[in-house]
Amino acid sequence: MKAFALVAGIAGAGALAQFPEASQNYLQRLAGAVDELSVVVADFDRSAQGAGLTRDEALAELSGSAFLNARNADMTRTITRYEALSSDLSLLREAGPLERFVLIPARLDAEIGRRAMEDFQPALPVTPAGLGFAGAGFVAGYGLLAAIVALLARLLRRRRPAET
Repeated sequence: MKAFALVAGIAGAGALAQFPEASQNYLQRLAGAVDELSVVVADFDRSAQGAGLTRDEALAELSGSAFLNARNADMTRTITRYEALSSDLSLLREAGPLERFVLIPARLDAEIGRRAMEDFQPALPVTPAGLGFAGAGFVAGYGLLAAIVALLARLLRRRRPAET
């Protein structure tokens, strides 16, 4: 049983050690998305300013026809997405590896996450964060399998008929 628990520990170490690199890939994709959205938002703001309007006033001007209403909705969505992703990027950049472990699932943009994982290649962790996550994964994998085996052994002992 100890051999199985050791294998589970090694598997847990290998899996969890990938988190720092995967989170770095996600941050790079997130930063790219923010950069591209910032170009669109800045262009819209320049056009609004050139017309003597604030962003909100310019958005309000985009109404009156099906096309203008659709363009208003598009720009509103783009600006909202830019602001949300910018906020997430700032928060995640300031976070340490353990904080990212908690924050990324809660702040994950599904589309960016999917694209980041498409290009992700597992790697041997050599950073302190990667090694720390590997250690935590080993303890979690080893401990989980050891606990399951201990629980099963206890249940099986209780089911045996008492000898007289």
